[in-house]
Amino acid sequence: MDNTFYFILGALFVLYLIVTITTRNKSKKRKSRKFMEDYKRKDKEE
Repeated sequence: MDNTFYFILGALFVLYLIVTITTRNKSKKRKSRKFMEDYKRKDKEE
């Protein structure tokens, strides 16, 4: 019983780490200038 409990906790922790790492990478891509290349403020002002 105890081993399965720790195994489940470990699996949840690994999933949590994977999710946080992937969300960090996505947010970095969002903040990068490559994402904003197509955006033009001049079009917004007109």
